Amino acid sequence: MSEGTIKRLTDKGFGFIENGTGTDMFFHMSAVEGVRFDELREGQKVSYTEGRGPKGPRAENVRVL
Repeated sequence: MSEGTIKRLTDKGFGFIENGTGTDMFFHMSAVEGVRFDELREGQKVSYTEGRGPKGPRAENVRVL
């Protein structure tokens, strides 16, 4: 599993994780595990699995550390 920091959350149920490579990883609220999407905060450390979506790479199995 990879780790990163939540960089941005939107009102539409998705967000972006800063993973230290210069590119942000997209994630959808359906990929969050262990907490509800509205409990997430920008700046939180998370772990995730890298997956592929219809528009490119995305984070799956997102969990707060």
